[in-house]
Amino acid sequence: MTGAPPRFDRTFDPRHGEAVRLSDLVTRVVAKNPGPFTFHGTNTFLVGTRELAVIDPGPNDPAHVEAILRAIDGRPVTAILATHTHRDHSPAAGPLAAATGAKVYGEGPHRPARPLDLGEINPLDASGDRDFHPDVALADGDVVAGEGWTLEAITTPGHTPNHLCFALHQEATIFTGDHVMAWSTSIVAPPDGLMADYMASLDRLIARPERLLLPAHGNGIAEPTEFLEALVRHRKGREAAVLDRLAAGDETIPDMVRVVYAEVDRSLHGAAALSMLAHVEDLVGRGIVVTDGRVDLSARYRLA
Repeated sequence: MTGAPPRFDRTFDPRHGEAVRLSDLVTRVVAKNPGPFTFHGTNTFLVGTRELAVIDPGPNDPAHVEAILRAIDGRPVTAILATHTHRDHSPAAGPLAAATGAKVYGEGPHRPARPLDLGEINPLDASGDRDFHPDVALADGDVVAGEGWTLEAITTPGHTPNHLCFALHQEATIFTGDHVMAWSTSIVAPPDGLMADYMASLDRLIARPERLLLPAHGNGIAEPTEFLEALVRHRKGREAAVLDRLAAGDETIPDMVRVVYAEVDRSLHGAAALSMLAHVEDLVGRGIVVTDGRVDLSARYRLA
């Protein structure tokens, strides 16, 4: 099985702060928070025409909140929805709710995907929005509706345990947050996320009928089945690479990263190590790989 990733699209024009109409029901406003994990910035989506929902309000940046309010243009907002609780997605929910009176929806507060071991540190802990507490907690299949639009919550843990995607029934579209993006693979880093959950969530989207994905960073993905299947093949290819390196005698994640990610800029090897840790943790959980200690970046591993 080839581990080649899907063909990524990095042609995105963010038009920061502008209201960009994408369809009859969807408008995008991009926050000016570019970075190695946010691409050109966070996409905030307005859904509806006369009565609105806001998906992924973004960072607590007054300029971005003001840009969203300009795009709202005095129309009633009945729902603010967060796909998950990283700081580039949910913190603006508070000031936006205060300005509009809308209720805030999400799966739940920020938390790790599993209990931390004694002495374990979450390397992505600072990226979590621990102030987020939704007015309404959403479970899989729950519906949030307004005039002319219906949004269905789809639980998609993996990137975080509280990650949701939202299906817009009227336009056969899914807002995918960070679960699936056109410009890059999603970061899955224990204990913030779990690879087994992420792979199962990809399978959930493959089984869905929608024909357009709108991620929270970068461009949309039309006719997404081939793209999603390529993501699955890529992740399985990374898993195979881990097993190959262990068979070749590598014992640590840094040793494996130097070979598997040899063509990737070394400044990204830290993120690559976290991604590889997610694969190793999954393999240990399935009994394919063993370790004499805790599953972390410093442990030594071998084939079972």
